[in-house]
Amino acid sequence: MSADPLLVVVLKGYPRLSETFIAQELLGLERQGFSLRILSLRHPTDTRRHPVHDEIKAPVSYLPEYLYQEPWRVTRSFWHCLRRPGIGRAARLFLRDLARDPTTNRIRRFGQAMVMVAEMPPGPVWLHAHFAHTPASVTRYAACLLALPFTISAHAKDIWTSPDWELAEKLQDADWAVTCTAVGRKRLLDLAPAATVHLSYHGLDLDRFPAPVGSRPARDGAQAEGPVRLLTVGRAVPKKGFDVLLEALARLPATLNWRLVHIGGGGELARLRALAESLGLSGRVEWRGAQSQSEVLQAYRDADLFVLASRTTSDGDRDGLPNVIVEAASQGLACIGTELSGIPEFVRDGDTGVLVPPEDDESLAITLQRLISNPHLRETLGASALARVRNEFDHNCGIAELSALFRESWRAR
Repeated sequence: MSADPLLVVVLKGYPRLSETFIAQELLGLERQGFSLRILSLRHPTDTRRHPVHDEIKAPVSYLPEYLYQEPWRVTRSFWHCLRRPGIGRAARLFLRDLARDPTTNRIRRFGQAMVMVAEMPPGPVWLHAHFAHTPASVTRYAACLLALPFTISAHAKDIWTSPDWELAEKLQDADWAVTCTAVGRKRLLDLAPAATVHLSYHGLDLDRFPAPVGSRPARDGAQAEGPVRLLTVGRAVPKKGFDVLLEALARLPATLNWRLVHIGGGGELARLRALAESLGLSGRVEWRGAQSQSEVLQAYRDADLFVLASRTTSDGDRDGLPNVIVEAASQGLACIGTELSGIPEFVRDGDTGVLVPPEDDESLAITLQRLISNPHLRETLGASALARVRNEFDHNCGIAELSALFRESWRAR
């Protein structure tokens, strides 16, 4: 649509296996008629890609990950930005931020913003940052240099670990922000009551997650040759609570037959493997590492019960509404989650799943034992969760909302 601007989307890293919800959104916006350009602050570290990444047509550019690695590019951009009318305001904004955050990371963000501005394509553009921490900092500085509006998608870690002053000021300067949980929206509005913050759940591309065919075997953990198949998916990082899950599994009766599959990369894998071994669980846990979306889908279909023991870490980091819970539910899989952040916005305790307190391996063990032993309850919970996904979490609704926001904002400008 020629009336639409070029959407310049700033990401911390692209592509990332753990951020399929972002890739799904980008593809959805392209299908809505938008032209996109992706700017990434870091080069990819994952060795694999999801099919959705190959369907996105937008060109991808990488800003200097470290300024010293590309001195000529940074110097050229610096001289370009010195001639821009917005340089005075942008410099004052940067220096004020630097006084409160005197780090090399802060300097890098301003340098990346100058490169972004110097290499901006001609024509009308709209700047949008995915995540309210580093990407929004770079985008805000660039918007100031260009005298352009910008908007933000906020998610989880960025909402809960960014300094209050910085989040509040970004929200005040942005045209609007959008976030994917009601609890996240409340947190942002508490910090910046005058800001415009929209709620839009990510949802799923139901073409990629079609409803399962047939029913699961009625495994109840009584038979050694037919153990109940447990599944957990997520990066091996502290906020996912995988150590709590292992501690809970160690509490289960030795006569209960189960197997756990973990899917995901992450820096905690070695520690978690060692913990599983020390708890006597290593023969019952399979660590599959990072996998493609099609492999994860098959794992959901093979499993009997999904569990994620999300927690809040010491620095405040936590999940929002983990997309893996919605993905698992899309396959009629009963889910156990924690009473944390946006998880209860999807998992209704006793209806679309079961909730337990975070950091409570005893309660989690009791719930695991109850659901492992009761295939009828798992089937009932899974059917209710599947119906909710298909009725309320189709990603096309969120894409339509976001498209309307961009177009209405552009017309208003």
